[in-house]
Amino acid sequence: MPRSLLPRSPIRMALLAVALLAGLLPLSARASDPSTLTIRPRPVADLKAVFATVESVRETLARARIGGTVADLTVTEGDKVTVGQVIATVRDPKLPLQLTALDARIRALTAQQHQAELELGRARQLRASGTGTQQRLDDAQAALDVAGAQIAAMEAERAVVAQQSREGEVLAPAAGRVLQVKVIAGAVVMPGEPVASIATDSYILRLRLPERHARFLKEGDPVLVGQRGLAPVTVSVADPGATALARGTVRQVYPEMAGGQVVADATVAGLGDFFVGERVRVYVATGTRDAVVIPPDWLLRRFGTDFVRLADGTEVPVQAGGEISTVGDRPGGLEILSGLKPGDVIVRPAGS
Repeated sequence: MPRSLLPRSPIRMALLAVALLAGLLPLSARASDPSTLTIRPRPVADLKAVFATVESVRETLARARIGGTVADLTVTEGDKVTVGQVIATVRDPKLPLQLTALDARIRALTAQQHQAELELGRARQLRASGTGTQQRLDDAQAALDVAGAQIAAMEAERAVVAQQSREGEVLAPAAGRVLQVKVIAGAVVMPGEPVASIATDSYILRLRLPERHARFLKEGDPVLVGQRGLAPVTVSVADPGATALARGTVRQVYPEMAGGQVVADATVAGLGDFFVGERVRVYVATGTRDAVVIPPDWLLRRFGTDFVRLADGTEVPVQAGGEISTVGDRPGGLEILSGLKPGDVIVRPAGS
């Protein structure tokens, strides 16, 4: 009988199983080993650098409520104001004169009312004694009522003039920063004329992208904002965290294009100290592309060249690109432009 057809003994079967298990153990350990990484390209956002301007969400005007002369101006461009703060005072010299005249008329009507009360008292006495007529009593009562109504009308008119005097104070309609003061002290203003323009405290970044990128932009997309200044942001390969990018979110995409550009607003924290109209470099996603991304600390740098270590112990030179930021549940890392191919297994350098 051929040797290959002989029945296998249990001992031989057990030895074969042990050999197969021993051969599979390194593979399983490699799959679960956190110190190894299998290269697989993944989609990343294709970022484009554009310029955005810092603008206020709302810009409001502080207007004069009465006509007159600007007697006092308490703010200048760049000052921060709160809601209800007095920023100017408009005075009309005719209003105090009107108050004085109304006070005099009220005193005269008060005297007439007192005289009407006396006449009504005498008419009641005469009517009670039978020597007076009912008509005289009715006339005295009507004269007293008319005097009281005239006093009430004068007091209401005086309240209107007094309110106009108080409305000479120009109040800030919202908290924010004064952008422009449109009058000077001593200038004559009309009712409703703007005295100052105020940008509210809520600032946004207004982006203008070329028309070809409109279909990639939508509300909720993340944006990366560089530091103040127009210099481009460079990411250090040796220390990718050296340059911090502020993160923001697209809050609104306007449905109308202007000059072949799509306009969008992004909210970013920390814009309170920026100048309104200041330009900032912003990075927005204009599509996706496949890229090889590895953790930055898995890169070796020797003599100005970047290397990665493969699972077999060899080191291959690579060309490192920029840092890929974390977006959603996708971790960030360092993009490798060349030197690695899908399926390569790299290991973490010792001590990293």
